[in-house]
Amino acid sequence: MNSSYIFEYQNENDFRVKERTLRKYNMLAYKELVFRNYPELRNGNFLGILVSENEVEKTQSYELELPTDELFKKVHGNVRLHYTVYLEKKVILLTNITPDDIWEEGHRAELTTYKGVMISKSNPKKDIFKVNLINMLHK
Repeated sequence: MNSSYIFEYQNENDFRVKERTLRKYNMLAYKELVFRNYPELRNGNFLGILVSENEVEKTQSYELELPTDELFKKVHGNVRLHYTVYLEKKVILLTNITPDDIWEEGHRAELTTYKGVMISKSNPKKDIFKVNLINMLHK
């Protein structure tokens, strides 16, 4: 009997959009996710931090931090995979990749970069200010 877990999606189209944008703008995180984390999850090795547990439904929710550039983390936040494990059904429900606003924006339009960091089109001055501030603090 095969004891591996299968993946399902809370919203497959939305998740795939974020996954493709992650591949385009953050290849390090994408490679870690696809080539290391997904196989581990399928084998039942649940990675990341256990966020919540539901005894009645026998589910566990996790947040897995993916590797990314330090400057990206400081401007946009950590890249995280959010998923829920249904232990009895052997199903992993992939729910989200955060920070989701930058991934959705990157899918809709080509994002520009400033000093190696993606700049959102909705708030470019704020992102540029953050990058400049961080660079000044490091000098």
